Amino acid sequence: AASKLEISMPAVVEVEIGGTARIECNFHIPENASYTYIDWFYMDRSNRQVRLYHVTASGVLEDDTDYKKRLSLGEDKALSLSSVTVQDARTFVCQVGAGSYGVGENSTELRVYKVPKTPEIEPNSGGIPVRSTEIPEIARCLSRNSFPPPNITWHKNGEQLHYEEHEASTQSTLTRESSGLYTVSSTLYAPVTREDRHSRYHCTVHYWLRGQRHALESRRVKVNIFYPTEHLKLQVVSPSALVKEGDNVTLVCEADGNPPPVFSFFKKNLSEWQDLSSLVEPQSGVLNLHDVNKDSSGTYRCQSLDLDDLTQREEDVNLVVNYIEGVRVKMEPSSTLREGDSVTLSCDAHSPVALNYQWRDGKGRMVAEGNQLFLTNLTVETSRTFSCKVVAPSVPGLEQSKQVSMAVEGKPRIVAISSPLYVRPDEVVNLTCKAVAFPRPTVQWSINGTAHEYTDNQHITSNLTVRVSHDLLQAGAVCRVSNKLGISEKHIQLLDQKSTAESQGVIIVAIIVAILVVAVLGAIIYFLHKKGKIPCGRAGKQDITKPEARKDKIVVEVKSDKLSEEAGLLQGANGEKRPAADQ
Repeated sequence: AASKLEISMPAVVEVEIGGTARIECNFHIPENASYTYIDWFYMDRSNRQVRLYHVTASGVLEDDTDYKKRLSLGEDKALSLSSVTVQDARTFVCQVGAGSYGVGENSTELRVYKVPKTPEIEPNSGGIPVRSTEIPEIARCLSRNSFPPPNITWHKNGEQLHYEEHEASTQSTLTRESSGLYTVSSTLYAPVTREDRHSRYHCTVHYWLRGQRHALESRRVKVNIFYPTEHLKLQVVSPSALVKEGDNVTLVCEADGNPPPVFSFFKKNLSEWQDLSSLVEPQSGVLNLHDVNKDSSGTYRCQSLDLDDLTQREEDVNLVVNYIEGVRVKMEPSSTLREGDSVTLSCDAHSPVALNYQWRDGKGRMVAEGNQLFLTNLTVETSRTFSCKVVAPSVPGLEQSKQVSMAVEGKPRIVAISSPLYVRPDEVVNLTCKAVAFPRPTVQWSINGTAHEYTDNQHITSNLTVRVSHDLLQAGAVCRVSNKLGISEKHIQLLDQKSTAESQGVIIVAIIVAILVVAVLGAIIYFLHKKGKIPCGRAGKQDITKPEARKDKIVVEVKSDKLSEEAGLLQGANGEKRPAADQ
């Protein structure tokens, strides 16, 4: 056991602003003697003790101080201070009087803190040239409402920056707010290079809490670095790898400088360069060429100018526009063609790439491949138009066509007429005559009526509207088609529909009677067979169970005179007529 009065207190108590601080005072008196009094003090700015509490066995006396409304004393005589402020950061003393054992005291330093907010960072809003003569400002960092004041460090790409002469440096300011909290600002200055266009910067706020160091990091930011162009690239952008006539082509000029330089475009014409800059939107570096053709081929140049140091760079590219031109079709012989003739069509074209040729008829159907088309035994109905389609297989979509007209002359041929035509007397009917011929023929009818003609290529159709008379029924009508090469005519027969219907009725009645006679005869034969009146075989019998074997002649016994006549017409299986004795 200790032989003297001992008082133990924590050296430091930390509490966040706004919280409650509890400071304990533990003491030991020899032989478990009682204390005479306990006094609590705080040290003012002049380092003088100001009493807060006086505790004796008879009671607790609280002195009239600024802490009076925020203080309380626990049963263990621990001091509690609520709603801690920045001004409460001071030393508190506990003094114990123990009679003959004397007086002892100890103290605790009350430390208050406020965790800073996440630091705010703002990068340089302008551009930073790599060739700056002064070390430029990179960014600013701001830490608000902390206590005690924190420390700020700067980092680049995750690595802390160290401040050396002619290298990175900082400028900091410390501001104490009316609340007693601190705001710290730090500005980073550092030289930059071209590679820093990808660098990311951030700041970190460091503060102490309960004997340990803590940190809060800002967001990562990039700064706009100005650097001159080192490389220039000019490329052709088109719908396909190979450019063809009619395409829309874009020339794109790209520079690796920042800000982008001023671009100019030129095209080489013989020994001179044609300025195309008027076709380019300012600062775009893009030249659009619409509906290119053979003349668009050539060498193009992009030129860049850096306004910072007025340096120029240039790059060339060759544009090749694939084309097909001079498509022509030749016909041999070129003279007038007649039915039965032959003709050769030849197709030719010019292009810097290999070509294929296809032939199509007037309906778009492919009829042959190759640069020649041979047609034999021509007719009037042979297609009047053929087209030669020229295709460049190596350049998808590159093709052209040329059409040729061809007329084959021939005398008329009537290919369809409305004959025979069933009509009624005094009825109005249409007579139709269709023919094919070239040159266009004339159509004449042997009778009067109202005629309407329709043509479709080499086909001509004539419809004649007439009233059916007795003479027309007797004589019919003749369609006559003619041109300079010949004449063709055909007769149209008109039949009285009523007479025809009566004739058809007689025929139908005769057929029905015949069918009835056959049915009756079959029924009689079946009836006699069931009664056993019809014997079978060689002597009245026949094997009918085996279709493969030869069947003997069928013998029918007929007693009726009429049936006897019919039975006399029956023949055997071998086609021979049986004698009457065998029947």
